[in-house]
Amino acid sequence: MTATDRDAHMASTTHMAGKTVIVTGANSGIGLETAVALAAQGARVVMTARDAARGEAAVSEVRRRVPDAQTDLAVFDLASMASVRQGATDLLDRCPAIDVLVNNAGLVLSDRRQTVDGFETTFAVNHLGPFLLTRLLLGRILASGPARVVTVASMAHRYARHGIDYADIGRSASYRGMLVYGESKLANILFTRELARRLEGTAVTANCLHPGTVATGYARDGDTSGVLAFGIRIIKPFVLTAKRGARTSIYLASSPDVGHVSGEYFIKCQVRQPSAPARDAAAALQLWEASEAWCGLEPMASGPLTESGTGQA
Repeated sequence: MTATDRDAHMASTTHMAGKTVIVTGANSGIGLETAVALAAQGARVVMTARDAARGEAAVSEVRRRVPDAQTDLAVFDLASMASVRQGATDLLDRCPAIDVLVNNAGLVLSDRRQTVDGFETTFAVNHLGPFLLTRLLLGRILASGPARVVTVASMAHRYARHGIDYADIGRSASYRGMLVYGESKLANILFTRELARRLEGTAVTANCLHPGTVATGYARDGDTSGVLAFGIRIIKPFVLTAKRGARTSIYLASSPDVGHVSGEYFIKCQVRQPSAPARDAAAALQLWEASEAWCGLEPMASGPLTESGTGQA
């Protein structure tokens, strides 16, 4: 099936009717296009954003493009663990079932910044926030199975050739924006692989993807400057539109073809092999356990999982 045929197929089907999908970072770019496509397939789409005004504008845009869309907004900030916890509570109150969670939100920064919790911001927003959100929602996702967790990673994970530097998370000693971004995207893949391992035997799958180099808003609003911002401007005429970049996210969230596929990394709707550090099972377990500690979570048993999402009744 060609990319054009796949788009037409996904746009014309309503097999997501009755499903509830959460898409983080859905106020622009890939997240917005993912929300539009899944709403067009009949899903109820809960869009998350850190800014209420932008989030409401995005919800209005989805409703304009899909007049019968079932969509609403949840506002919280992935850079703040307290905000993520409040957001998860809100989502659980509003969503009796969660059939798909799309961890889409992400950013890249030119300069090192620190969150209110003391973590480097790129790593916090791209990995720790999605990790915490997924863990807090996992019991509901398990109870809703068959269900899916889809995480937007990146080919940039290959920049982290030596894995994640636990001695200096976020590179405070010598900050390089794309290296830290690469480490956060490596974390996305390791998280997906370890989550998939823990979900074995359940009706929930976990996959991740590289969307392509996409012209989106992830590097705007003063997030980037200097050489990084210049590089983004130079390549912008040659990169994908957000609509094309969203294809694999939409495919993994909705296609029956991958209903039983888990633990994989996709590019252009096809399974691809990530870097050697991304395939390291011991590294995936190490990251999982470290992330639990950083997020202040009780350790999650590796299985069998229960609806509590902890592995304990």
